[in-house]
Amino acid sequence: MKLDILILAAHPDDAELGCGGTIAKHVALGHKVGIVDFTRGELGTRGTVETRGQEAAESAKILGISVRENLHLKDGFFRSLLEEQIAVVKAIRKYQPDLILANAIHDRHPDHGKGADLAFECSFLAGLAKFETTEEGKVQAPWRPKALYHYIQSQYIKPDIIVDVSDSWQTKMNAIGAFKTQFYDPKSKEPTTYISNPGFLKMVESRGQEMGYSIGVNYGEGFTVRRFVGVKSLFDII
Repeated sequence: MKLDILILAAHPDDAELGCGGTIAKHVALGHKVGIVDFTRGELGTRGTVETRGQEAAESAKILGISVRENLHLKDGFFRSLLEEQIAVVKAIRKYQPDLILANAIHDRHPDHGKGADLAFECSFLAGLAKFETTEEGKVQAPWRPKALYHYIQSQYIKPDIIVDVSDSWQTKMNAIGAFKTQFYDPKSKEPTTYISNPGFLKMVESRGQEMGYSIGVNYGEGFTVRRFVGVKSLFDII
């Protein structure tokens, strides 16, 4: 299945928090979008691997994406080493995305920066014909996306691009809400964590409003780039 946009995420719920509105917006525009989670979030304080898998599947339905899979890399311990690179390159070649959205280049959780680096390096490696990978016994064709953008997560990073997600903001919040074990629930008896604190989702809301306000809309999601962004016309920029 060829995708228009592939989101690479260190943990289930990273994609929803960082770019859920952008995902929902482009699905609504008719684009094929998919998510590949690197780990199952098995080191997370709340929930289990099983519940997080179920929540990720429910969120995928809410967002309307075409596919979601998990590479089962080791939460907290993956690196941009050969084994991990092969797994990510295989996913990129499998889905042949035009665009990749990846983790923040640095963040509170060290896996996010590592995920960003792994995605960036593998987006290049996937285009090298001599870096051979196979899928179902067949050699995969090389593939390099046209662009890679990094979404912004917990810590503020000045964006290079802001996407207007006003019309898809509620879908984003509904998708985040699918991860019931991870976020604030007054009935939960599990330990309070950084993201289960009720203030966390308030931050997500205010961040979206701040980004949106800066471009004259209600809600926005920011992205950073490691290479120049090219446009065919100045009118491509709002």
